[in-house]
Amino acid sequence: MKCLLAVIYLCLISPSYGLSEKILNDKYGKVVYVNILFRHGDRTPTETYPKDPYRNISFWPVDWGQLTNLGKLHHYQLGQWFRRRYNHLFPEDKFDHKTIFVRSTDVDRTLMSAAANAAGMYPLGPDDHWYNINWQPIPIHSTPESLDKILAMKAPCKKYDFIFEKFKHSKSMKEINSKYKPIFDYVARNTGSKIKDPYDIENIYSTLHIESLANFTLPEWTKKVFPDMLKEITGIAFAVPTYITKLKRLKGGPLMKEMLNNMHDKLNVKDPLARNISVYSGHDITLAYLLNTLGVFNFLPPPFTSSVMVELRKTANQSLVTIFYKNLTGDVEPYLLTVPGCDEACPLDKLTQLMQPLIPVDWDTECHEHTAFDLSLDQPYNGLAIFAIVTTTMIVFLLLAITSIYWHNQNPSHVYKKLRVETL
Repeated sequence: MKCLLAVIYLCLISPSYGLSEKILNDKYGKVVYVNILFRHGDRTPTETYPKDPYRNISFWPVDWGQLTNLGKLHHYQLGQWFRRRYNHLFPEDKFDHKTIFVRSTDVDRTLMSAAANAAGMYPLGPDDHWYNINWQPIPIHSTPESLDKILAMKAPCKKYDFIFEKFKHSKSMKEINSKYKPIFDYVARNTGSKIKDPYDIENIYSTLHIESLANFTLPEWTKKVFPDMLKEITGIAFAVPTYITKLKRLKGGPLMKEMLNNMHDKLNVKDPLARNISVYSGHDITLAYLLNTLGVFNFLPPPFTSSVMVELRKTANQSLVTIFYKNLTGDVEPYLLTVPGCDEACPLDKLTQLMQPLIPVDWDTECHEHTAFDLSLDQPYNGLAIFAIVTTTMIVFLLLAITSIYWHNQNPSHVYKKLRVETL
């Protein structure tokens, strides 16, 4: 499976990896708008496992799940990289709130990452030194996680929960859980955690990965499964919540819709100083769900500070979209991705058309539609389920009819009784 996923991803990566921005500009036109989505920087584990030798907070520089100084540095450097790549989209020497919009999930590490990134994007201009403080604040917008359907993707959606719960018990998921059960059992014995599916593995992998980045010596048992095997299973855990069309539509669809709307709005606005950049500070799942909705997810956990850039380019004749994935720190060129059904530079109208089945018209209405009989999960086994329900219902009605006829024929006198007439 690992080799198959690698082959699939190589088909999605454009041979244009490593092309300079000048070559891209000459070939596809200059970027006039960009949607930037990135994962927060390096953090401490959000949780550990019962037998973890580093489960005491004293081993860590900050509290659980918080951004580390290295995470701040990496995002500051990433912001500088964005500034170099999209310098023509920024007004010279000053911050202008009309040209950029920064949004973050309502979580400490993403808010802090957004702030560090923005500091890297906006070096101080001559008028920005106030009271001898060499820093300027950049507005960062956020929505409570429980209401955020676009970035945190945690706003309640009954229909999504219903479909996802059914999918978790589908034949596909049963096959996945069965295939990796020996790994689940092995990890459970050595960690003291309950491991029943890929989501449980994801938590363990994340903790071990962060501990390895911190140069901690990992327990001996990890050598059999970490990093390769646990990384493979974790990639599946990231893909499953948007595995089928209906899940993509309700989970990744709202963010994709906003990005498309941003680009269409840019083309329709006549003010050349209107917004040029939208920045979204999120999590590994945010990137995975968006990439999987686009059909370009590589089934690998998005690393810290990994970024997706959805760029709108203008030529003399058309508006094109290029999508890049940067999953390495430092000054390296990102991967140019190709959305299935389109070229590496996809006309905006065509991309919008390709994404149409995955874009909710009214997310709130769709989320609260009645789901009791919604069995169409884009899987062949659901046809069998529907057939079984219909067949069972018909058999029940047939049996009731036969029973009714039988009792009617056996007891005709019970239907009408002759009245007894008393003589006076």
